[in-house]
Amino acid sequence: MKPGPHGSPASVAELPAAALVDLGNQPYTRVHQLQRALVARRRAGGAAEDVFLVTEHPGVFTFGRRGGRENLLVTPTFLDQAEIALVEVERGGDVTYHGPGQLILYPILHLAQAGMRLAEYVWRLEEVMIRLAAACGVTAGRDRRNHGVWVAERKLGSVGIAVRHGVAFHGMAVNISLALTPFSWVNPCGLIGVKMTSLCRETGRDLAMATVKAGLEDHLPAIFDRAFIRMPQEYGDALIDETNPDH
Repeated sequence: MKPGPHGSPASVAELPAAALVDLGNQPYTRVHQLQRALVARRRAGGAAEDVFLVTEHPGVFTFGRRGGRENLLVTPTFLDQAEIALVEVERGGDVTYHGPGQLILYPILHLAQAGMRLAEYVWRLEEVMIRLAAACGVTAGRDRRNHGVWVAERKLGSVGIAVRHGVAFHGMAVNISLALTPFSWVNPCGLIGVKMTSLCRETGRDLAMATVKAGLEDHLPAIFDRAFIRMPQEYGDALIDETNPDH
């Protein structure tokens, strides 16, 4: 892998710990509120460990700091009828789509404490997607046009990040089995003429989300120099309830 900030790899026992929390399929705004709460807690010293949230979302278009409304090719009324929400957030980048069948990873990661530069962090998120694809028999890589990962000319996964006082949130989304039609309703990531793809489309076979998701535990420790502790589903449910009392 790309050299990390700490030199040669340490043994697992010496690595700092991070929590791995599978939230299941959750509305975007609930998980966004949870991220912001975890960032505030990490900044204030109320949490000593980084937290990596794993989730899927019901259909939603999100707009990053660049905006992206001009890259929306259908009307809000059309999206209302399709039951797809529109949300503006503080991550970098333009418009993108999230939906069921897309694996999303939101690390709440203290970059300053990890001694990790933003460019290296983006590289590591891309590396997660590249290795998940390789485990399914798909060769994916980076492209100068845009952050994320690509299979030839087709985009497989995206990266969008925000950083507050050294703590990163938002993250990466890689397409496993989601319906790709909603991507045709925007210029994805502000790119004109780009086609999106998924691991199911590239392999020509059905892939279970649980199988691909399990690969995170294989790749995350080496890529992020962390010993990951998988938290039970109840832990994720409690976090959602704590930070979204009215949901």
